[in-house]
Amino acid sequence: MTAHITALSSMNDDSTVKRMLHINLFIFGCGHHKAAWRHPDSAVERLGDIRYFEELAQVAERGCLDAIFFADGHSADNVGDGPRWFLEPLTAMAAISRATKQIGLISTVSSTFYTPFNAARLVASLDHISGGRMGWNVVTSMFDAEARNHGFDAMPEHAWRYARAEEFIDAALGLWDSWADDALRIDRAGQYADTAKVTAIKHKGAHFRVDGPLTVPRPPQGHPVLFQAGASDQGRDLAARRAEAIYAVAYDLEAAQAYYRDIKQRVRAAGRHDPVPIMPGLVTYVGSTMAEARVKQRELDELLPSEDALRQLSLYVGQDCQGWELDAPVPALPSLQDFTGPKGRYATVLRIIETEKPTVRQLLGRLAAGGGHCTMVGTPESIADQMEHWFNNEGADGFNLMPPSLPGGINDFVDQVIPVLQRRGLFRKQYTSSTLRGHLGLQRPVRRSD
Repeated sequence: MTAHITALSSMNDDSTVKRMLHINLFIFGCGHHKAAWRHPDSAVERLGDIRYFEELAQVAERGCLDAIFFADGHSADNVGDGPRWFLEPLTAMAAISRATKQIGLISTVSSTFYTPFNAARLVASLDHISGGRMGWNVVTSMFDAEARNHGFDAMPEHAWRYARAEEFIDAALGLWDSWADDALRIDRAGQYADTAKVTAIKHKGAHFRVDGPLTVPRPPQGHPVLFQAGASDQGRDLAARRAEAIYAVAYDLEAAQAYYRDIKQRVRAAGRHDPVPIMPGLVTYVGSTMAEARVKQRELDELLPSEDALRQLSLYVGQDCQGWELDAPVPALPSLQDFTGPKGRYATVLRIIETEKPTVRQLLGRLAAGGGHCTMVGTPESIADQMEHWFNNEGADGFNLMPPSLPGGINDFVDQVIPVLQRRGLFRKQYTSSTLRGHLGLQRPVRRSD
């Protein structure tokens, strides 16, 4: 399909190394398909058992993935529809770090609901516990139901949240730099720490007052790796200036390229020379044949309660879909220009219909598994072909895997797709670093006060 070309990139030390894919596992309950928990092979009864998540992380580590990633939510809506949140992710990371050795660990942190001191302390502690494998995905959160669990009547407006996020990041970085790397002396006859190398940050801004210093010495990575997923113009600007790696949403290569090129241009405009890898979400159904992969996809789609799914689709397309025949083609819909509702998701629905020509049932399943994220269905070779094509054509520096079902989806990917990528020289065969920064090819930051 595509020529197997391995691009080269120049690192800061002027050595030339192969550019390789970055791959994270996005762990979400029983999988990213909304009906995954209903499948006979799901682990829905184990969602409160930390060993389930440890085992998933161990599978990802066996595949030499860069990291595992947990999202987070602060409200429990529609609990009858299936599991969303169970164990608090930072707490879970502490246990998972002890059950793994090299894979990175990334957790979402809400800058709207946390304070910089609390978040910096938690994440720095986890970086120490894991030996330098921690990353934090900063989000501003988005739902009123979440806001009402944190003292707000509704979610604060967009500009306020992003201004707070910028200050939140700045204060957290300052706290991690409040200790010099060599501040600890541990001289039993003298000082435990050199007081001249532990300094208050005296931060006072529009949203936070943080004196510091942090109660935790500087993390092994200097700063745990900062991830963001900016989609709006303000979010993209913040990600380009501050993020060290970026999660993205892209249905197809065209959308991925537009986002990729825009972010890379913004990074350059900010005067940065960091790699800032971009990793779109990726849903995969892997089979020994295309037919087998399609069967796996259909098995999950058929478990989706059609009445609930059609009701949700009605919201997306602005019309009553309850009478639509499930195994018939999707009826004609208004153009994007004529649609009066939210246009982002509607545009994705139209692109899926135009590109894939799905039945109504297939469209419901497609939206149930990853929504607007890229979905690849096929053999290990065909999926590797598509990933390579995105990688070599400014669509992605890697991917944030969103298996539709767990544990099956990640086992399939690690056992079948990863070996193909390794044979093509597109992915590591073994870890060459013990830190998340090392996996991502990122430099350890110099302490800002030095």
